Amino acid sequence: MIAKLLTFVAISIAIYFALALGLIVSQRPGPLPERAGLDFSEIIGNGAEPGGLETRRFEARDGQALTYAHVKAPGAEELPLVIMLHGSGWYHGQFAGLARALRDVAEVKTLTLRGHGKDPERRGDVDYTGQLEDDIADLIRESEGEPDRKVILLGHSSGGGLAVRFAGGAHGALADGMILLAPFLKHDAPTTRPNSGGWAHVLTRRIIGLSMLNTVGITALDHLPMIQFAMPRAVLEGPLGDYATTSYSWRLNKSYAPRDDYLADVAALPPFLLVAGRDDEAFDAEGYAPLMGEVTGKGRYEIVDGVGHLDIVDSPQTETLIRDYLLGLH
Repeated sequence: MIAKLLTFVAISIAIYFALALGLIVSQRPGPLPERAGLDFSEIIGNGAEPGGLETRRFEARDGQALTYAHVKAPGAEELPLVIMLHGSGWYHGQFAGLARALRDVAEVKTLTLRGHGKDPERRGDVDYTGQLEDDIADLIRESEGEPDRKVILLGHSSGGGLAVRFAGGAHGALADGMILLAPFLKHDAPTTRPNSGGWAHVLTRRIIGLSMLNTVGITALDHLPMIQFAMPRAVLEGPLGDYATTSYSWRLNKSYAPRDDYLADVAALPPFLLVAGRDDEAFDAEGYAPLMGEVTGKGRYEIVDGVGHLDIVDSPQTETLIRDYLLGLH
């Protein structure tokens, strides 16, 4: 009887792993169909290397040198420190205009997240889930300033989702406030449109297989790509092509978004400003306040008319709202 039971268990385990591996290998990254996605036209016009920004590197806890652009006016040590987190597939240059515009009210560091930018160690991948949060914490801790000055995380799209994740994680106390520009909350959140408006293409079978392996503690295949982004050909073939990241591994994608219980991360947010465009192609701007308001009363929600998902970063109304938020810090 015991022998039969052991045989049954062994067969069941073998079937489980065979099914998981079969799902993983049955779906691989490939060319995406030409279709309308996010509008990168204004970003393309910004140029590959944003002028007027000083680029620096800092050493993360694992010894890896990571890049950020620095905007600092005289006396900035007494102003709030704003660390900007770019959206999926991009790099710190996304915030060139906004960082310069805010230099009189904040010291700004726009971080190129690990696995991104012109010359990452491994494009689209990290070493472990949660490493992006550790990198942000390291950048905060290496930043000089007055002991009591405020530290604010500003994130756009997936960068906003990363800020939300940071709030709910081990380093959340390092941030005194958040500025969330059309943040990604979760693929199944009511604010998320199908495929994020045509931008995100998920390898569903591969995700199921990797989830099965992670459920039993096997992470050896977490480096495999599981999501692709519909980066326009004009970007990939233009001067910014070397900066684009078109797919993420399982562990980077997990690191870049709130946890499965995303509302628990939302509930941990410090006082925050959320700004989204009414014409956002990826997310429902009007859905944030009722959803997030269920678990926190610390948010201010603003919708900008006539603005889409990428354009919200450089909208004049966004700058005005951010200035008001920063000047209102105590």
